[in-house]
Amino acid sequence: MGETGESQVLRFPYSVRTLSFRKRTNEEAIPYDLLLLADPSREMVDDYIGRGDCYLAFADGELVGEFVLVATHPRSIEIVNVAVRESWQGQGIGKALVLKAIETARASGASALEIGTANSSFDQLRLYQRCGFRMVGVDADFFVRHYPEPIYENGLRATDMVRLRMELR
Repeated sequence: MGETGESQVLRFPYSVRTLSFRKRTNEEAIPYDLLLLADPSREMVDDYIGRGDCYLAFADGELVGEFVLVATHPRSIEIVNVAVRESWQGQGIGKALVLKAIETARASGASALEIGTANSSFDQLRLYQRCGFRMVGVDADFFVRHYPEPIYENGLRATDMVRLRMELR
């Protein structure tokens, strides 16, 4: 996934003037406040943050989002967490994070990028499909098996994980 700490700047038509990205170094604090927005289990976050690379997004110098990439199979990578600070949501940052994750996975030489989200995560499902991901399966009862407390979104209990994939060739 590369060791570069270089930052890339994107321009936005919204109130955000610039968005820059860089890989989090091991010396930096783990941004749990963001990670836990997308995954309420500190135990799950601790597991994959140690196995993956966390990329940080800054708008006007402020940390506003992150994504985590984990190598899952030879030449496959998974986005295991993507989050935007609540006060910055609705400005296109989530889409920019997903597009940057795609670009980063492609640059690493991966042949496929995967992502999973809850059956109740309607906005995320729409975003991922708009970015080019296709649904490839359902992991039934994933959130029941892996999370001790029920998770609710959009008036529904998150029970199943919808799996999506993008070929990067």
